[in-house]
Amino acid sequence: MVGDHGTISGDGSAHLHAQRGSKNGLSCKMVLQAVGKVLRKSKTKPNGKKPPTEEKKQYLETEYTKVRVVDFDLKELVVLPTEIDLNEWLASNTTTFFNLINLQYSTISEFCTGDTCQAMTACNTTYYWYDEKGKKTKCTAPQYVDFVMSLVQKLVTDEDIFPTKYGKEFPNAFDTLVKKICKYLFHVLAHIYWAHYRETVAMDLHGHLNTLYTHFIVFVREFNLVDPKETVIMDDLSEVLCAPLPPAQNHVTER
Repeated sequence: MVGDHGTISGDGSAHLHAQRGSKNGLSCKMVLQAVGKVLRKSKTKPNGKKPPTEEKKQYLETEYTKVRVVDFDLKELVVLPTEIDLNEWLASNTTTFFNLINLQYSTISEFCTGDTCQAMTACNTTYYWYDEKGKKTKCTAPQYVDFVMSLVQKLVTDEDIFPTKYGKEFPNAFDTLVKKICKYLFHVLAHIYWAHYRETVAMDLHGHLNTLYTHFIVFVREFNLVDPKETVIMDDLSEVLCAPLPPAQNHVTER
């Protein structure tokens, strides 16, 4: 095990092992820099209270789905480079997605309250939190997200689980832990789209959310990290965003 896969620089990029100087690694870094930089720069918030959820899914409208921050196929970025260990690749990407999804959620967190989001919902699904003893708890969306981020932060900073020191091995059940993390991160993304897309559009951050979501989905699909039964509630969006955009419709926003 080599390199510090859990370090995120000030511009939102992940520091991978020095050998990751491949085209894939560089392109991936550029995407993550673009998303992280713009999210950190965004300070303007829309006024007013969170509007009631509408049956019509705004995030599926073409004028919004076509907005991205990159104009190339993100599937090319998730393929395991030949010189990189699988667990190292999973660890680096999982840690980076955790940081960026946490950052994306922070942009709408003031609108995600116990009053506006009394349950952690996405589409027709309500998510319940299960503690270490398996106790099922219904909680507000901000409570659920806090549980998720606290748990993932604890895992990715545990040297015995996400080792960063040379010669230290990953645990045998590492892939199981990565799957657990990715499932929870998907819940957060799904909730943002379902309950807070309007605010995201008002802040002009929907292109970054679309890019982050697409990158995440193609990554978990590539390595079978999330059960399709878990992600089916967002399949309509996934199929639209994961399909390559025709050149004439590319809408790349630079900041």
